[in-house]
Formats: sequence, structure tokens, C-alpha cells
Amino acid sequence: MSAVVVARGLTRRFGDFTAVDDVTFDVRPGEVVGLLGANGAGKTTTLRMLLGLLAPTSGTASLLGATPDRQTRRRLGYVPQGLGLYTELTVRQNVAFSAQAYAVPALPLEGALADASERLVRDLPLGLQRQLAFVAALQHAPEVLVLDEPTSGVEPLASARLWDRIRAEAERGAGVLVTTHSMEEARQCDRLLLMADARLVGTGSETDLVAGTSAVAVVTDAWTEAFEALTRAGELVTLDGRSVRVVDRDPAVVERVLQDAGVTARVTRVPATLEERMAALSA
Repeated sequence: MSAVVVARGLTRRFGDFTAVDDVTFDVRPGEVVGLLGANGAGKTTTLRMLLGLLAPTSGTASLLGATPDRQTRRRLGYVPQGLGLYTELTVRQNVAFSAQAYAVPALPLEGALADASERLVRDLPLGLQRQLAFVAALQHAPEVLVLDEPTSGVEPLASARLWDRIRAEAERGAGVLVTTHSMEEARQCDRLLLMADARLVGTGSETDLVAGTSAVAVVTDAWTEAFEALTRAGELVTLDGRSVRVVDRDPAVVERVLQDAGVTARVTRVPATLEERMAALSA
């Protein structure tokens, strides 16, 4: 199948600052592709170029086989970080307006949105606003879904329901490109793209992305002292409960820092997590 979203060498500069640097990837019908990276990695700028909302400095973007424009954007559903809702209208009015714009019947409201149908959007909690933005984006059965942090601020049950809908849209044949900071959500994607410092630095599965990165697990009752000593030494330290881990470091170096601090610990090399890989790239 032909890709519904294509980026080839996408680059965007703002003066001397490069926000996106030579990014290439595609999204095919029926797959959910996750775009990962820390804040400032270039994810949102990449999306804006793919949608034709921002012109690339160099490289090309293709949406549904054509240069992104108003006509191709009519065939996609987009949930930006800012949500794009009309806060002075009610929930029902927002859905009706979106449906009218695409000349389709409005989707029925369900659950909490149905209960809040006559409330102004400005009075809704952020999680409910995100649910509404998602419903508005699906009014016209889009061929492409572009979702920029769609579940940020949504409580876990509602987030799970949104992801059920995302998977259903992919099974219907839509190509989905989604940015997320949630590693649990990333694991629901068919394929992952990892950005750091404006560049695409890894593609594939979670295993593919963490290849070549390891961590050091520190097992000790004095976990607070271990964490503080390693942090003072400038190491990249993470905590999982009371488990102290050091990213991308020689165990002998970690052991020496702990010994100098008078901390008794067992130190072993372990596989890195995706979160630790991202932390290493952002350090």
C-alpha cells in the first residue's frame, strides 16, 4: 500500500536555530506510528510541516500522495496540542460545527461528553476537552489521523478508551501518526520513531530503539544515599520506586563513586528501558 504520510529530508530552520534536521519516514494505511522525543526534540514542528501548516526550509512532505493543502487536509483528522476547540461554544455546538464543516452527520456524544453536552468548553476539565477534540477529529471518517499528545491530562480509563478508538480507526484503514510522552502508549504503536535534538535517531520497535544502550542497576538499602552520591558525581540517575539505575555507564565507574561515598551496594549491568534511552539522548 502507498504511504499516506511521507517525510523526505524534512528540515526547518528559524534563523540560526534548526528545529527539524533532515527527517525521513512514512506512515502507511492501517498502522499506528508513534513519534517520541523530549520537549523541544522537534516533534510538533515536524507535524506542522507534514500538514502544510509550516513550510519546510528544505525537504518534502506528502499527505495522501499530494503536497499538503486545504483539499488533502479535508481527508485527515488532526488533534493539535492546543486542541483547536471553540471554547465559547458548548460541547454539542463544537461537534455540530465540525460535522457541518465536513458536510457529514454529527457523531453521537457518549458517556461524560453526553452528560456535558450543554456545557461551554471553557468550563470543562482538560481531560474532557481532549476527549471532545478527538471526537471532533473523527467526524468525517478521516483517512489519516495526526494526534499531538492526544491523551495528555486524560485520566487512565478515558485514555484507555481513546486508545481503543485509535486502534479501531487503524483497523478501519486509517494511517495514524501520534506523538506521546507515555511509554505505555508508545508500546501500543506498531512502529516507533525517536527524535532527539531535531533529528530522527531511531526507528522500529522498543527493542530496536534501546539497542546499544545499557543501564546499571544499584541494589542497596541505602538507596537515598546512593542516588545523592551518583547525582553529585554528574551521573544520569533514574529511580524506579527505590531501585536506583544509572544510564549508559560502566558499572566499575558507578561502583567507584559509591565506594568513595561509603555506600555498600551490588552493581550490575542491565538492559536499558526506552525511558532511559530517551533520557540518555536528552542529557
